[in-house]
Formats: sequence, structure tokens, C-alpha cells
Amino acid sequence: MATKSKLQYVCTECGWQTSKWVGRCGECQSWGTVVEAGAPQGIRHTAKAITPGTPAQPITDVSTQASTKEPTGVSELDRVLGGGLVPGVVVLLAGEPGVGKSTLLLDVAARAAARARENGYAEVLYVTGEESASQVRSRAERIGGLDPHLLLASESDLQRILGHIQATQPSLLILDSIQTIADPEVEGSAGGVSQVRAVATAVINIAKASGMPVVIVGHVTKDGSIAGPRTLEHLVDVVCHFEGDRHSRLRLVRAVKNRYGATDEVGCFELTDSGIRGLEDPSGLFISSRSSTVPGTCVTVTLEGRRPMPVEVQALSVIAAGPPRRTTAGVDSSRVAMMLAVLQSRMGIRFEKQDIFVSTIGGARAMEPAVDCAIALALASTALDLPMPPGVVALGEVSLTGELRPVVDLQQRINEASRLGFRIAIIPDAAEITKVPAGMEIRRVKDVRSAAQSVLPL
Repeated sequence: MATKSKLQYVCTECGWQTSKWVGRCGECQSWGTVVEAGAPQGIRHTAKAITPGTPAQPITDVSTQASTKEPTGVSELDRVLGGGLVPGVVVLLAGEPGVGKSTLLLDVAARAAARARENGYAEVLYVTGEESASQVRSRAERIGGLDPHLLLASESDLQRILGHIQATQPSLLILDSIQTIADPEVEGSAGGVSQVRAVATAVINIAKASGMPVVIVGHVTKDGSIAGPRTLEHLVDVVCHFEGDRHSRLRLVRAVKNRYGATDEVGCFELTDSGIRGLEDPSGLFISSRSSTVPGTCVTVTLEGRRPMPVEVQALSVIAAGPPRRTTAGVDSSRVAMMLAVLQSRMGIRFEKQDIFVSTIGGARAMEPAVDCAIALALASTALDLPMPPGVVALGEVSLTGELRPVVDLQQRINEASRLGFRIAIIPDAAEITKVPAGMEIRRVKDVRSAAQSVLPL
């Protein structure tokens, strides 16, 4: 007589199930994430075919009116979403604690409520499962987000939340956060695999049935991935990550999944005491505002998705009191080490008895190879104690032979540098550009030595 197999263990990271405990998940290969779940094993019957309510139709006859995007009122968020929120879309916004997720979404809710009041739309419903209603009200008052069309509910019970939705029929629902909501009919505590899956499924079903846009806040694990089952990311339409350093005002929102737009756009925000605001031009955060040039600085233009962002690289070299140190912040330490080797080998600049410090301004991260030329010039400038002329931007990858190599989207980077007032661009000799911006001088160089000679009085 065959025994019935029961699925009793589940992975807390990806939802993989097994009938016996194992130390390592067979799906995501995570260690120590398989726990006892007690999931019942029911008898599976063959599904029956029924007559569909809506027959299949030619794709050319399908209307696109249901995919019209409604702007959120926050231009930087609309940039990431591809223009706004589509009716029935479900957006998952994940980020570390304290990064500003709730502040951003409360601002979005307040703007949507004001627009709904002016146009006669239904109210906006903001559900908080982490804070009390008074705490959210205080934050809304601080950021200027009080509006009578913004409804607030402090609930952690899924059935009560569905009751709020049914009673108000909101034009936008914000759920903060999904890890704090629990369905009383599902086993397990809030935030568990079964609970997150059940809550997400219920919210998504009502969103698709009513055409109500939904924004869900999600927690992240210590390694930065979204907490809960991986199926959560598959169920929703858009997955956005809210990133930022606690010691910096800059916040970035980037989409890693978007069924209605591109995933290579980045939204920039500045977190202040009065709330969070979009930055259409974040260059002021990444470039120092001094009027005179000093040795050891060079500006480059990086790409965040498709968005060009200027970054100032600063380098400092001092005589080492002990073993030489190499300290970096915002740049790739391995690329800095390679630039030091190239400068010593190709230009004879020696660093073995000096402490080297390389950093960016404003907490910016410049990790792509296009930053190589700026790092090399900043290091050469500080080692030789020679400042570069004002208005110089350096773009190019430096190989181990010292050769300057082309980078992607060079034309876009040069256009952005010209818009910000830079007048001299150091680019690889083999790079191709279609148009030189007015007032911009292009200096083509073959290697890092030529690049240094073109801007430093050697």
C-alpha cells in the first residue's frame, strides 16, 4: 500500500517545498532557509474545461485604452515607471529600512489625492501595517501631504483591508508593507512564505478585477534582495528598488522588472527634513562648487541606466608613515589599483611609498570602466601637484597598456557635460561621435600619457 507524501518543509527565500528537511534549498541553493511549514497535501483532480466568459479575439482588435498611463505627479517616479501607473498595475517597491520608502509613497498618495479631488475621482487609500495612523498623519503634515481625499487605515488583517477596499473603491491603493499583513485563514505568521503569497494573490486579484493601481512596499534581506518568496516578484507587474546611503541625501529608484516600460531608467530623489523631492538635475550633489581648481580632481559622466550623471573623482596622495594604504569610496578599488599600476608603468609616477585616497563627491557610485580616465588623471594631478584647467571632463576606459578605449553612449555623455557647462572633453582617439556640441572642445588622445599631457602643464 503506497503512502501519501506530504509537503512539510518550505524554503523561506524562494518557496521551494520538500517532504523532508534539508540543510540547503534545492531551488535557490540557500543554506539554512528550509523550515517546517506543515503544508497539507490535498488530492489533485483533473481540471474540467468550461466555456470562457470572453472568447479569444484577434490581437489587432484588442483595445489599448486599458493601458493608458496616469502620471503620479512625481516626475522622477514616472520616469522609472515609464510614464505613470497603468490601471490595475501592481508595483512592488523594496528598500532598506529608513531609506525613505514610506515618505516617497505618502507624497505620491497626497499628490494623487489632490488630483482626484480636482478631477472628481475616487479617494486614495493608504494602508499602513507598520505604523499607527497618528504617526503617518504627522509625517504627512511634515511633508505637506494632508488632503481630505487621502484615506488612511492602520490595519494588518487582510480581510479588514479588503473590506476597506470594498467600502471606498479607491482610485489608488498603497500597502505599507506586505510583510506586516496576514490572512487569518492561512497558517503562519505575517511575513512568512504562505502569508506573503496569500496576501499578494488577494491584492493582485482585486486590482486586476477593478482596474485599481496598487503600490506595495516590500522589505529586503540583509544581502539586499526582496524578503519573502521569489514568486512575489513574478506575480507583480513592476519591481522597483529604492536605494540610498544613510549618510547621503541622494536616493535612487530603479526598476528591475517592468511590464509596461523599460528597466534601464533611474529616478533621483533628495531626502530632506521636509520630505523627499525629485531631482531632475542631480549634478549639484556630485560636483563641488568651488570657484578655483585644485590638484587631484577630475570630472567624468557615468550612466545610471540610460541617465547620464556627472561625477567628480577626487584623489589624494601623501607620504606614508607606515605600510602604504589604498582607501577608496564610491569607486572600484580594483580599478584604482590598476590605474596606479598603469601610471607607474607608463608614466613613471611612483606611488609605492604613498598613501592613496580616491573618492567621489556626494556619495555617488562610479563603478563602470568609463571612469578609468578620470581616476588616472586625478591620481596624476595629485601626484604631480598640478591642477587641471576648469571645465574639463574625462571619458574613457584605460587598458593595462595605457591605451584609452571607447565607452558606450559617448555622445550622450558629451551632450550632458556640455549642458552642465564643461568646455573640454578628453575622449579616446578611436571613439565615434556624431555631433560636437556648440562651445565644446574635443581632445582626442590615444593613451593615458597623452591625456595627462593635454590637460596638465607637464
